[in-house]
Parts: sequence; structure tokens; C-alpha cells
Amino acid sequence: MTATKDDFLNNPLGKNTTLEDVLDGFELLDDWEERYAYIIDLGKQLPAFPDEARIEENYVHGCQSQVWLIHHYDDASGRLYLLIDSDAMIVRGLAAIILVALNGKPPRDLLATDIDELFERLDLFRHISPTRGNGLRAMVGKIRDIAAAELADAAD
Repeated sequence: MTATKDDFLNNPLGKNTTLEDVLDGFELLDDWEERYAYIIDLGKQLPAFPDEARIEENYVHGCQSQVWLIHHYDDASGRLYLLIDSDAMIVRGLAAIILVALNGKPPRDLLATDIDELFERLDLFRHISPTRGNGLRAMVGKIRDIAAAELADAAD
């Protein structure tokens, strides 16, 4: 299966499942066991990831688990669309949170998004391991690099 433009554009994370949905979900859940289950459920919304995209170029280094990330820049809308996958359920859920916040945004808006503020609001770094926190930062860093490259290409 090769990722098509529709695979990127029809990703429900950031479109059907919004940042407000995630924030509301966290607010409704009282303890972290329930929040972990919610994070895992979010990860189940990740669209299928093409096997042929599981290559070194798409690998996110710095994560404890295996994580792959591919993107599509839609010239017509000027928006950046992302697909992420991991071999670990909790990391898939954390990737889903990232997608809810960043997927489908113009690169300039994506770069202006204060993702650390979101992670603080969700209190994630106090409740995930330091290695998972590093992995979360690595995913965001790779996405920011992609967005910056798309902005540079658009300026040329």
C-alpha cells in the first residue's frame, strides 16, 4: 500500500478529532490510568501506514520505540499533512495527540504552534518516562524540520 494524497487528507486526527476533543477528554478523566487508556484509544485512530514507508529516511531517531513519519504538502491548500506510526501502543497515542495539534496546518502556523504548552496543559511529561518524552520531542522536531523545509521551498 502506497500512501495516497487521500490517505493524508482523510486522516481524522486534527480534522474529526480536534485539539478541543483531546483537552476535554483529559479534563473528564480523573486519574492517569484512565488517561493512558484514552491515549491508547487515540492511537487506534491513526490511519494505516504503508509498509514501504518504513525506511530509514522516515524513521524518527531519538524515540525508544520504532516510529516512522511521512508527510504530504498540499500545494492547493498550502497545508502540511502527516502520517505517523509506531510499534508501541502508548507512542501511537502520543503521536495521535501530536497529529491532533499539528496535522493539516500551513507550515507557518505549524511552526508557530506552542506544542510544549499543550504538553504542559495535558501534564504529559510528568506522567510519561523521560525516554518517551525524548521521543515525543523527536517527533515534533522532525515535523518542525519538515515544515521549515516546506516554507523554504515555497519561498524559492
